[in-house]
Amino acid sequence: MPKRSSTARGREFGDGLRKAIAKAGFTSRALAEILGWDEAKLSDLINGKGGTSLVELGVLLGICRVSPAERDHLLSLFPVAHIRDWLQHHGPDGFDPQRTFVENLTTAETLVSWELHKLPILLRTQAYVRAELAASGRVPAGELEASVKARLEMQQELRRRSLKCVFYIHEVALRLPVGGHDAHVEQVHHVLRMAVRLNIVIRVVPTALGAHVGMSGSFTQLTSEKYEPLVCVNLENSTLFVEDKAAVQGYETVVRTLDQISLGEEESKALIVALGEELSGEGPAPQMAS
Repeated sequence: MPKRSSTARGREFGDGLRKAIAKAGFTSRALAEILGWDEAKLSDLINGKGGTSLVELGVLLGICRVSPAERDHLLSLFPVAHIRDWLQHHGPDGFDPQRTFVENLTTAETLVSWELHKLPILLRTQAYVRAELAASGRVPAGELEASVKARLEMQQELRRRSLKCVFYIHEVALRLPVGGHDAHVEQVHHVLRMAVRLNIVIRVVPTALGAHVGMSGSFTQLTSEKYEPLVCVNLENSTLFVEDKAAVQGYETVVRTLDQISLGEEESKALIVALGEELSGEGPAPQMAS
C-alpha cells in the first residue's frame, strides 16, 4: 500500500484540530453548520487539503474555545503544513518537540534509536531522567519535576503500544554513572529488564571498536505503514524532524552499518549483566567488549 503524502507539521495540525473539535463537544456536521460550511470543507481542512483561509480557521478555533497557546500553535502550522523537515527551537516561546515526537509515536510501527553518550529516553529510569535534566542547565529548578514527568509520560506511550523497538547503544553510555552509583545500578538493571521484553531489542556498540559509523550523533527513526519514515535528531537547543527522502536514506545507511558492527542481542545482554554484577559487587569487573 502506498504511503500517505503528509508531513509532521500537517499531521500535528490535523490531530490538534480533531482534538479541539472533540473537546468542544461538536460533531463535524454540527460544527460545519455553525460555520456555514459544507462538511466536506471541514474534512478537507482537517486532512490537510486546504480550501480554508486563515481568518476562517481563526473563527473555527474561537467557536471551539481553543486556548490562546494552542490557537496560536495551530494558526502558525496552517500556512506551512505542507513543508517537510521541521526544526523546533526549545524554550518558553518555542515548540514542544515532545508533542511532535509522541504524536508520531502513536502512529509508528517500529522505532530504531541510536545513542552515543546517553541512554535512550525510552529506557531511562526516573532518577536518570532527573539527573540528566538537572545537569543540562536548561531546565529551571522549579520546572524540573514537570519536565521529568513529561518524559516519563513518553515512556508510558511506548509501553501502551508495545511498539517494536531496536536500540543501538554505545558501551560508554551504559557505563556512564548518571545520578551516582545507586542510580547507575538501578539504571543498568532497568535496561536489562527492558531487554527481555519481546518487542525490544538492545544492541551494544563496544568501546573497543574505536571509530565507528555513529560518531556524528544520536537519532531516532520512526517507521509506519501509513506514512513515510521520520527521523528525530535532538540538538542542544532544538530538535530536528527529518523527512526529506534522501536525508532519511542516509540515516538508514547508518542503521544498517550499526547492525553489522554491534554485538549480537545475546552478547549485548551478557555485557549488561556483567556490568550490573560489577556495579552491585557481585562479580569481577567485566572487560571492555571486543
